[in-house]
Amino acid sequence: MTEFFVAIAILLVTGLICAVILALVSKYFGVEEDERQVKVREALPGANCGACGYTGCDGYAEALAKGEAEPHLCVPGAKAVAEKIAEILGVEAGKVSEIMPYVHCNGVFGALERPVEFEGHPSCAIMSLASGGPTACKFSCLGGGDCAKVCPTDAICIKDGVARIDRRKCISCGACVKACPKHIIEMIPKGARVAVACSSCDPGAVARKNCKNACIGCKKCEKTCPHGAITVIDNLARIDYSKCTGCGACAEVCPTGCIKEKP
Repeated sequence: MTEFFVAIAILLVTGLICAVILALVSKYFGVEEDERQVKVREALPGANCGACGYTGCDGYAEALAKGEAEPHLCVPGAKAVAEKIAEILGVEAGKVSEIMPYVHCNGVFGALERPVEFEGHPSCAIMSLASGGPTACKFSCLGGGDCAKVCPTDAICIKDGVARIDRRKCISCGACVKACPKHIIEMIPKGARVAVACSSCDPGAVARKNCKNACIGCKKCEKTCPHGAITVIDNLARIDYSKCTGCGACAEVCPTGCIKEKP
């Protein structure tokens, strides 16, 4: 019985000594956490999307606390978060870029030729390795849903073979942009009134043969735009949003309807 109590006493003393050592180590060798970093991290939305250019919200908060980053880089948090961070750090919030992803494709079923039937696990990354994909247009959305799989808010679905983005759910993290192997998803201004729903760089006749909704590079939009905001490059109409006023003139003259109003 004595041996039992002795063993218990040894364990208690050992535990006490370890606790004291840990307390001393924590006090004298521990890294003191920056209070501002903690407050900044609490102000961030926690999406951990990496749109700011840092390794998630923790990395961005650390960079902000060290004065190595600007407060306006959190796209999901937008203006409200930028102003909160600026208040915590005592700096200017800066101009926030309010952007959102847009799928530059309208190759829906019935419009886009699909000469090959893909069998297997639906994946855009896998399909794109097979001669650019199973569709006639090598610039089209493949409909495998890689963008939908990485979306943290379920804002993307595949409808009629094309990825569609729900603006109400989207937090503009940009994960879909990175996931698309065709690079047809682009971040455009949230206030954009028009967008080109095509990514084909094929000559007009070829593009139209592959997809009825394709841009044919006719330049009618370019000639009609009163502000010089549209230029046809490599057979594809491209919009300079710094010049675009959203008048809709380009959409009205587009013969294939590939320029969409209120994207």
